[in-house]
Amino acid sequence: MYEFYVILLIVFIYVIIKIYTKRLTQQNIQLENIISERTKTIVNQNSELEHKNKEITDSINYAQRIQKSLLASDNLLNKNLKNYFVFFQPKDIVSGDFYWGAELDEDRFVLVTADSTGHGVPGAIMSMLNISCLNEAIEGQKLKQPKDILNYTRYKIIKHLSNDGSQEGGKDGMDCSLVCFDLKNNQLIYSAANNPIWIVRDGVIIELKPDKMPVGKGEKTDSFSLQSVELQSGDALYLYTDGFADQFGGPKGKKFKYKQLNELLLSVKDLPLPNQKDKLESTFINWQGNQEQVDDVLIIGIKI
Repeated sequence: MYEFYVILLIVFIYVIIKIYTKRLTQQNIQLENIISERTKTIVNQNSELEHKNKEITDSINYAQRIQKSLLASDNLLNKNLKNYFVFFQPKDIVSGDFYWGAELDEDRFVLVTADSTGHGVPGAIMSMLNISCLNEAIEGQKLKQPKDILNYTRYKIIKHLSNDGSQEGGKDGMDCSLVCFDLKNNQLIYSAANNPIWIVRDGVIIELKPDKMPVGKGEKTDSFSLQSVELQSGDALYLYTDGFADQFGGPKGKKFKYKQLNELLLSVKDLPLPNQKDKLESTFINWQGNQEQVDDVLIIGIKI
């Protein structure tokens, strides 16, 4: 009798196991189907995202080509500056920082180093507006003096942005330095908006101070000042925006700052300009480390 109950129990357990095994198999099949469908959905979504990202990246790359075509060309810089370097590293593919040049006449050449409001796509759009206004001031209005060029450019930027829909009515614009090389008289004539100009001469840095106002709508509406300095053989001129100095990094994750940047420029002053650029670039990369680049970077060095 005992054996009968044991056999009965075994049969009962076997039947229960078969039932649960069948249910578990069905549930696994259902789960696999669900996972398969969800995987397909995820794959399709990822494929769609990749396609959209590619379209966006392609569009931005195309915008970069357009923006690059508006910058001062190598031919223009080579013709008028000879010995120079441009260290230009946008935060994103396109940039709010830009450098632009124009010939005023046979003996005078204008170079603008600028930091437009914003970076990435908004900054790039703003840079194109700024370049357009600068070009109109020189090509359209035939203005020759740096202060007149910046005054007119500011007027046009404010006018263009006055109906942008913001409560302030277009407070965007740019900080920049506009330098005019008078090659005949070996003189530098300049106007600057928030961006100083630096000359390294005989181992000393000379700061050419800017006006404390932007090329755009701000608290001050004074005319930009016109200043000049006699250039000497061996002078090294540096024009730059705030991206390098504002980069976080180093052992304590702090800003590089202007003081350290000026010390770096002094340390490389005797190197050929291409080597100076390499040193600036490697220093920036090492300082940045694993930190995100915070802004566009632009430094132009010119040897007189």
